Order: sequence, then structure tokens, then C-alpha cells
Amino acid sequence: MKPFSVALADDHVLIRNGLAGLINTFDGYHVSMQAINGQELADKIKAGQVPDVILLDINMPKKDGYETAHWLKNNYPDVKVLALSMYDNETAIIRMLKNGARGYVLKDAEPSDLKRALDDVVHKGFYYSELVTGHLINTIHKMGDDNGNGKNILQLNDREVDFLKYACTELTYKEIADKMYLSPRTIDGYRDALFEKLNIKTRVGLAIYAIKNGIVNIDDMN
Repeated sequence: MKPFSVALADDHVLIRNGLAGLINTFDGYHVSMQAINGQELADKIKAGQVPDVILLDINMPKKDGYETAHWLKNNYPDVKVLALSMYDNETAIIRMLKNGARGYVLKDAEPSDLKRALDDVVHKGFYYSELVTGHLINTIHKMGDDNGNGKNILQLNDREVDFLKYACTELTYKEIADKMYLSPRTIDGYRDALFEKLNIKTRVGLAIYAIKNGIVNIDDMN
């Protein structure tokens, strides 16, 4: 059976070459393309080199992972994108999945985890991991069909809405407390209250709720 073609987009040459060497040892996979950034990847794809799967770094010059994933989603939706990052940042995970990534892989993952991620995206459509659950991915991908009119918003007070907006940024809870002129303990109270009120267990879940209900826009989550 013809191996699945894999493209790598990462501006770190050693990491990219190391990944290529590793993936080429996996049964059923072959690295067919490497790119130093999203723009080079897009140029090669437009020239006719369309892979089955792309391992896409987030932080790259010229065209980063967010922009590249969005471009792929709009122009080559059948290509499976796996986000690749050094960090398990909640905001980055949400943005990449919303822009079309089918899973999220850390660069320090075990080779067996990378192999499973590739297997899952080509055979199941998504890679579910401890970082990204199936429910999370499905919810984010359904957001494209949600007009964000806020009809499903529960009765939240102004301070809870303010907290939700800050929760969708990269600020720590302590920094959110400083921004809202409240104590960290009070912020913890807002968080726990929203967890219970919205039946949510994580900060990622809070961010998804805020995006889905039009409280924040995904483009504002920088």
C-alpha cells in the first residue's frame, strides 16, 4: 500500500530533519516535503505537492502556524494538519484547532505518541490526547456553524463576563486578579463558580464557551 505523504513545516532545521528521519522509520509514512515556514509550505502545495498530513509548527516567520492552518482549512480542507509546539498553552491549542488543526502534538512527545497521532488523523480524522479531548475538538469545529449570537449564554454578571474575557488571554490567574483589581482568591472564586455554573472543568472549556457565545472573538486571543 502506498505510504501516506507527510509534510513538515518548522523553521528549526535540526528539529525538522530529526522529525523527518523519525517519521521515515514509521511503517506507512514518508516525508515528502519540508518547509522553513508557512509561506514556503503554501508555495510548494500550490505548485502541486499536496501531502496527506502536515506537521505544522506554530511559531514561524513570514506565515506562522495559525495563519497557515487557516489557509489550509480554506483551500485544502482534505489535508490533515497536526499542530506542533514546544508549549501546552491553552490559548494556542484553541486557536490552532479553531483554524483547522486535527490535533496538537508537543515536540517533546514520545515517538510512539507521534506515530499514534499520525495514525489517528489519517484513519479517524482527529488525534485525541490528554491535551485535546475529542469533545474539545468537536466543539471547536462546530463553532464555524455557530453565529455567535449569544442566545445560549447563561445569566452571567458583568464581572464574570470580564473574567471570561481575561481567561481567554495568556494572562495567569494572578495577572487577571491585578487587571481586575481583585485578590487572587476572589479570582479563584469566579473561576470555580463559573466551572460549576457552566458545567466546565478547565480554563480551555471556559475559553470555548466564551468564543462560542460571542463573548470574545478568536482573532482577539493573542
